[in-house]
Amino acid sequence: MLRCLLPSSYRWSLWTLVLLMLAAPVQAQEAAPPEAPQAPATPVEVSVPGLVLTGVPFAVTVTGPSPEARLQIRTADGAETALTYDAEQGAFTAEEVLVESAGGTTVTVISDGTVLREAATRAVPGWFSILPPALAIAVALAFKRVIPALFVGLWIGAVGVYGFSLSGLGQGLLATMQVYVLGALVDEGHASIILFSLMIGGMVGIVSRSGGMQGIVNKIIGWARTPRKGQIATGLLGLIVFFDDYANTLVVGNTMRSVTDRLKVSREKLAYIVDSTAAPVACLAFVTTWIGYQVGLIGTAVDQIDGLDVSAYSVFLNSIPYSFYPVFAIFFVFAVANSRRDFGPMYQAELRARTTGQVLRPGARVDDAAAEGEELKPPPGKPQRAVNALIPIGVLVGGVLTGLYVTGAESAGAGASLREIIGEADSYKALVWASLLGVLAAGVLAVGQRILTLEQTIEAWYGGLKSMLFAMIILVLAWALSSITEALSTAEYLVTVLGESLPVGLVPAVVFLLAAATAFATGSSWGTMGILMPLVIPLAWAVLAADGLHTSEESLHILYSTASTVLAGAVWGDHCSPISDTTILSSMASGCDHIDHVRTQLPYALTVGLVAIFIGTIPTGFGLPWWVSMVVGLGLLSVIIRTFGKRVSDEVGELAASTADA
Repeated sequence: MLRCLLPSSYRWSLWTLVLLMLAAPVQAQEAAPPEAPQAPATPVEVSVPGLVLTGVPFAVTVTGPSPEARLQIRTADGAETALTYDAEQGAFTAEEVLVESAGGTTVTVISDGTVLREAATRAVPGWFSILPPALAIAVALAFKRVIPALFVGLWIGAVGVYGFSLSGLGQGLLATMQVYVLGALVDEGHASIILFSLMIGGMVGIVSRSGGMQGIVNKIIGWARTPRKGQIATGLLGLIVFFDDYANTLVVGNTMRSVTDRLKVSREKLAYIVDSTAAPVACLAFVTTWIGYQVGLIGTAVDQIDGLDVSAYSVFLNSIPYSFYPVFAIFFVFAVANSRRDFGPMYQAELRARTTGQVLRPGARVDDAAAEGEELKPPPGKPQRAVNALIPIGVLVGGVLTGLYVTGAESAGAGASLREIIGEADSYKALVWASLLGVLAAGVLAVGQRILTLEQTIEAWYGGLKSMLFAMIILVLAWALSSITEALSTAEYLVTVLGESLPVGLVPAVVFLLAAATAFATGSSWGTMGILMPLVIPLAWAVLAADGLHTSEESLHILYSTASTVLAGAVWGDHCSPISDTTILSSMASGCDHIDHVRTQLPYALTVGLVAIFIGTIPTGFGLPWWVSMVVGLGLLSVIIRTFGKRVSDEVGELAASTADA
């Protein structure tokens, strides 16, 4: 149609225009291709603790910059620290950042003079980190009321976290429950211990109400007819229940309480024996719930050391001969019991119990029903069979061991040794399983023999469970205070204060004191081990390397001794601390006023600890064979109890047992 209507010249011009229009986009695309969309740059993020201590190193993590970047950290004091790139984390890290002045401070990330990011934190004086636990301990010892003491320490610590102001005071008060107590409750391990403890109390309630506990008393009293033999029997039972410290305290304390009451042994002495044959036994035995945790921590520490080619389990086994405090603590229990001598507040407690029959101090703060067992006495006219207690306790112990094996075998895999299986076991799961089976066994025996009705069995279970509630409150508050000390970096402060420039021979002794101080302040031997083990083993190796001794096999005893003193010091601090979980459980299971237990045990723990340091740890650090220190230390403890202990007659207890049998 265009050919007919338009002249040829116009047709040519039109086609030219069309061709130009079609070619234009192509030419434009070729001349200036559009830029591909650019991914947005990764934002720089800075991670710093919300609270730091003056003079105590803390870690800073930076993510976002290129791995090739050169970064520095500058604090408000003007100090600069270089950041290094960690390929595993995919981030820049600095472990030794310091702040020297208290108050609000800013951490600035700098790259070639350019500020990339800032992060705010707050610094408090280092000494403040030990104030909450120290205050809790002081109030507990001064007023003999542990719950208000724990709450005061918890509140003061929370105020330090939230700020020293009126608003911080209010926020800290509210956070004691909403943050720290709640956090202690929702922790799975803590909840398992609470559940296990309550179920143990319920099982003991059924066993006591059905006459099983009285049956055990009647059997043991046939041999343990004196306070001396009753204490020895309690210590031996503590050695038998070796696999877990929590199970040890609860089983031994609840089982032997009736026996020692009948023999007029004070509750303070019972709690001491229970406490001193729990953690010391569990940390020395080869197959316990502690082993996997300890070996794992040692392995983490050894992995940090270049040039050290030893296995973690080998370090653990070689460290056992240097575990002076646990060995001495167990020995001292039997030395005190066999000699029939005591000193300090324990002597007064034993004298009171033997002469007046009062196994508890007048005014002692315990659940009277739990202590005296009034609501759990066997029904009259019903048989009192020891088997009704031995079977549930056997089911409990066997259930724990079986649970440890089942859960450990699943984690360790085929071909693992028994030690490896127990080391990999889930102790919390095993304890909960076993406590349930123990309760069911006790209930079936009581109802099946028609000693109790189903309703009476449930009431007995509740009565036993109820007796544990007061101690559970204390335990939860102690856990909450431990989380406060973690937030305040208490352990790191103690390491900084006590861990500087050490002579080689004194390294184990200083680590022992450091672990004891940390456990005393935090109330947790496991927490102490978890914090210190990865720090002090590399420290010991560094001191050896500085003196050129790290290549000598003979000098490795410093490394082994250091590993042992972390554990031994943690147990010692636990024994001395009123906020320790095992100390609280020992008081609870023994039906003893908690502060009375701490007050009477403290002189014994201090005596054993000092002998362990000055006869064991320090001499072996300077080359004395460990077996010489062990023999001399055991001999010295025997001399101490014979020299300073006052004899408490067994005649009253023997007469009481004979009269009761008649």
